Amino acid sequence: MSTTKEQDEQIANMSFTKIYPLYVAKVSKKGRTEQELIQVISWLTGYDKGQIQGFVQDDVTFRDFFKGASIHPNSFLITGKVCGFKVEDIQTPLTRHARYLDKLVDELAKGKQMEKILRTP
Repeated sequence: MSTTKEQDEQIANMSFTKIYPLYVAKVSKKGRTEQELIQVISWLTGYDKGQIQGFVQDDVTFRDFFKGASIHPNSFLITGKVCGFKVEDIQTPLTRHARYLDKLVDELAKGKQMEKILRTP
């Protein structure tokens, strides 16, 4: 299943600043910490805590957030469905990266072990 150009643009223009607190709330409700969320985001993007907090404060879009990211080489191991789409089948890199992040946040909120979330051997 492929995303449409409109869906890709909608994701690209979403505000990371507005989505980040939703991620924090989602994982916190399930007993996980913001520090664990930052660890997951750092693993996927290569950003450190300060950079992530800067993106939150600067009100950037997902397009800008992922523009300078160094996507982890093991990110291809992230599989499964998010919003009805298999993340591994999404063709548009930005949309795929955003859905990778969604999937990792879901796994964190579901209580999965950090080693499994971060795809470490």
